[in-house]
Amino acid sequence: MGKKKGGKLKWVIIAVIVIGVIGAAAGGSEDDKVKDATEEVKNNDGKKEGKKDDKEDSKEDSEPEEKTEFYLGETAEQKNVQITLANVTESSGNDFAKPDEGNIFLICEFEIANNSEKDISISSVMNFEAYCDDYSLSQDLMGLQAPEVEGKNQLDGNVAAGKKMNGIIAYQVPADYKTMEINVAPDFWSSNDMKFIHKK
Repeated sequence: MGKKKGGKLKWVIIAVIVIGVIGAAAGGSEDDKVKDATEEVKNNDGKKEGKKDDKEDSKEDSEPEEKTEFYLGETAEQKNVQITLANVTESSGNDFAKPDEGNIFLICEFEIANNSEKDISISSVMNFEAYCDDYSLSQDLMGLQAPEVEGKNQLDGNVAAGKKMNGIIAYQVPADYKTMEINVAPDFWSSNDMKFIHKK
C-alpha cells in the first residue's frame, strides 16, 4: 500500500514540475514575441522616417534653381517667349565703317520666338543692356554697317503671337576683351533679367 501511495506521489510531483516547465517556457516565448514585436515596430518607424526623409531630400534635389545665365546657343524662356543668342561675330569693319583704334565691332544676333497669345514689342535700346568686362556699353550704329551684317535686320519691332524675329545688335569693344554680357529685360517679362554671356 505504501509503495502505491509513494508511486502516485512521485508521478504527481513529476507532473507538477513538467507543467511548471512548460508554463515557464510558454511565458518566455510570449515575452520574446512581445520584445520582437516591439523592436519590429521601432525598426519600421525608423524605416518610415527614413523613407520620408529620402522623399524630402529627393524632392529638394528635384527642384532645380531658376537659370538666369545663358551662353551662345542657349535659350531663355518665360511666359512662352524664347530668346536665344544665336551668333556672335567679331568684325574689323570696312572702309566706310571702322571701329576706333584698338577696338572691334561685336555683332550679336538674337532669335526671338513669340509662342504666347499676345503680340510683343522688342527694342534693342530699351530691352537690352550690355557690359564688356564689367563696363557699360551703348550700341554702335557704325557696327551695323560692317560687311558681316549685310542682309540682317536690326533687333527692333513687333513680334505677333506665334511668330519669330531675328535681328542683330552691334557694339564696339576692345580687341582684347574677355567677357561680354547682355542683359535682356523685355517688357513682357516681369521677373529677373536674363543674362547672356559670351567669352572671347
